[in-house]
Amino acid sequence: MLRDVQFKTQAADAAMRAMFEARKKVFVDLLQWDLPVLAGRYELDQFDNPDAHYLILSETDGTHLASARLLPTTGPHLLDSHFADLTDEPIPHGPTVYEITRFCLDRSLTAVQRREARDRLVRSLVDFALENRITTYTGVAEPAWLRQILTFGWSARALGAVRSINGMLLAALRIEIATDTHARLDRAGIIGRHACLRAEAA
Repeated sequence: MLRDVQFKTQAADAAMRAMFEARKKVFVDLLQWDLPVLAGRYELDQFDNPDAHYLILSETDGTHLASARLLPTTGPHLLDSHFADLTDEPIPHGPTVYEITRFCLDRSLTAVQRREARDRLVRSLVDFALENRITTYTGVAEPAWLRQILTFGWSARALGAVRSINGMLLAALRIEIATDTHARLDRAGIIGRHACLRAEAA
């Protein structure tokens, strides 16, 4: 089940709580990022606000599998607020540009399950863009994740060289979304779009 929710309408939803808890386990416990933690269990920051959209892939019982946060670039977002030095060109922004952040695969998944959840979430990002007239995604990634992103088949490129920011090696990137993006993902071996079941949150 994939849910498309906003913070302002779904803050108490079990899927949201599971996502914030999973983010803490991945980004704080595993990757050791210095991020705020609520009640010792949930990773939230200033960008978890009414403007954020979330794609949450979960089991029917609400168990978190994967998730991503999408931020409109018409307002504050990570790249322009904290990582502008990563770009060698103007930061893409505007009503058709969204930023992908907190792409999170649950730590409980096996390697095979992680690959499937990753691919389903990537497909859902494309669907969300096409349905909402988004033409460009931006993001910030560590080198290993950036290399993966660039192999998915979509039109993607770095916006500058990998640089050290606060002791972390990071790069900024942009991804172009068009009507042929699903076909490009097919050719790159990302699982078929018909495996990506979508359910809007109630």
